Amino acid sequence: MPDTTTSEPTRRDFLYVATGMAGVVGIAGAAWPFIDQMRPDASTRALSTIEIDVSSVEPGMSLTAKWRGRPIFVRNRTPEEVQAAQAVELQELKDPVARNANLVGEQPATDVARSAGEGRENWIVMIGVCTHLGCVPLGEAGDFGGWFCPCHGSHYDTAGRIRKGPAPENLAIPTFEFTSDTIVRIG
Repeated sequence: MPDTTTSEPTRRDFLYVATGMAGVVGIAGAAWPFIDQMRPDASTRALSTIEIDVSSVEPGMSLTAKWRGRPIFVRNRTPEEVQAAQAVELQELKDPVARNANLVGEQPATDVARSAGEGRENWIVMIGVCTHLGCVPLGEAGDFGGWFCPCHGSHYDTAGRIRKGPAPENLAIPTFEFTSDTIVRIG
């Protein structure tokens, strides 16, 4: 019959565990400054969201703001512009995908999917950078009354969808929400 005796922890066992724990704490303390420096600084966090007062934007007008170093187009479309954008068939679009940060998954690039939503179809918010080579399109211009990029001839409609020219995708839509009737928060 084998002798199965359990040995009591010795002072040496305690020293091994204590030394190991001290090493773990030392490594964590030395690594923390490297981990902590990866966080964005206060100026970057401050630019992550902006609020824009759109109370002075009449139907048919637009304004340009700057968010994260890029222009943002906010447009209050007229009922005629909304109606014309909603009448466009998806087969006519060069890029039929919505690419709206407010939507989950890929959805068709209908006018309602690209606008501010039910009850606010007249409002559209887009990142004002041409998807061809990154130029800034001119507002209320082009063959479709939306935006026109003069660098290479991309034409966008009033919903920011590419209709003609070399741009491969629609103008991107950032994450945004109306916090009141006159304030839109982007980011």
